[in-house]
Amino acid sequence: MNQDFLSPVKEIALAHLVLHHPLCLGNRIRIHTQQNGFPDLEGIKLAILGVQEDRNSENNFGCGDDLHFIRRKLYELYPGNWSAEIADLGNVLKGNSVADTYFAVKEIISYLLKEEIIPIIIGGGQDITYVNYRAYDTLEQSVNIAAVDSRFDLGDLENELTSQSYLSKIIMQEPSNLFNYSNVGYQTYFNSQEEIELFDTLFFDTCRLGKARELENIEPSFRNADIVSIDIGAIRQSEAPANNNASPNGFYGEEICAITRYAGISDKVSSFGIYEYNSKYDNNHQTANLIAQMIWYFIEGVNFRAKDYPFSGKENYEKYIVLMEDDDPIVFYKSNKTGRWWMEINILSDNKYKRHALIPCTYKDYTEATKQNIPERWYKAMKKMM
Repeated sequence: MNQDFLSPVKEIALAHLVLHHPLCLGNRIRIHTQQNGFPDLEGIKLAILGVQEDRNSENNFGCGDDLHFIRRKLYELYPGNWSAEIADLGNVLKGNSVADTYFAVKEIISYLLKEEIIPIIIGGGQDITYVNYRAYDTLEQSVNIAAVDSRFDLGDLENELTSQSYLSKIIMQEPSNLFNYSNVGYQTYFNSQEEIELFDTLFFDTCRLGKARELENIEPSFRNADIVSIDIGAIRQSEAPANNNASPNGFYGEEICAITRYAGISDKVSSFGIYEYNSKYDNNHQTANLIAQMIWYFIEGVNFRAKDYPFSGKENYEKYIVLMEDDDPIVFYKSNKTGRWWMEINILSDNKYKRHALIPCTYKDYTEATKQNIPERWYKAMKKMM
């Protein structure tokens, strides 16, 4: 990895560490500092990466600044009963052009993915999600994205890449590695009916805010994701004011922390980003504090991954076959370790989508199938493979 792309963590974020307990998180993380240089990544499982790029963030200029506020709040927290080693790589500074920044971020994330290190990206606009997605090109695999966002950020294909048009670039530009996109928490009045209908046509998963707040409805979306992208504007303004596009409605703090734990505990999630934090609108560093706790819960989830994604051993699962009157049977698997459920999709062994042959689901999907109702997740997955 080219370390020249990264600047050390600012001293203002490190100065308080001497006042904190030796067991606090900041004293457990390997931090890129001016004094000690770049940390050794041997044995590292998670790496924090700041991105100071805001030029393509719509109506939220400044969202790449002051990431030390998040770090200060994170460093002062106490870790749980964790074994995973964590590093803080510092920040990618603005390049001479936005493309320069994108190149640096992509190169760093690509390296981390190859080393099986999970990047935790903070700062910048949500257009960085596109760069994160492009970093998977070298892995030559299809990718699932789960985005927590009040808007679809589809934009127009003709538009430049921005935080509110990045998704059209992911869908349309080659190489096209996207298998599934899930939006969690969209608010209807921020999205046109044409966009909502398009998502149905593409068989993407969408979950309105009201339904998403029943958290059991959305857990499978994160269990099925490779990339998790969170727009801080998806959280209500009273909980997270540090965003110029913030809205009175959105997730509560405890709900978004539960969501980030879902993301962490997923065996598949290999990169995680929180975007659109703008410190100039923060009150008493409230949003920085919340983001620090979101990161804490993500790390907590990673440390408690059950590694129960089938098939680690068929003896660890209960198999249920539901006979459908007018269709092929649907096969379900239930983990004896965690009680989580999957549905099996019948595909050819050499199909490029074979890593999606098992679709995470809920017990409710199973009970609906027993009533002869084909689960929506199963139906959409089958349509995408046709």
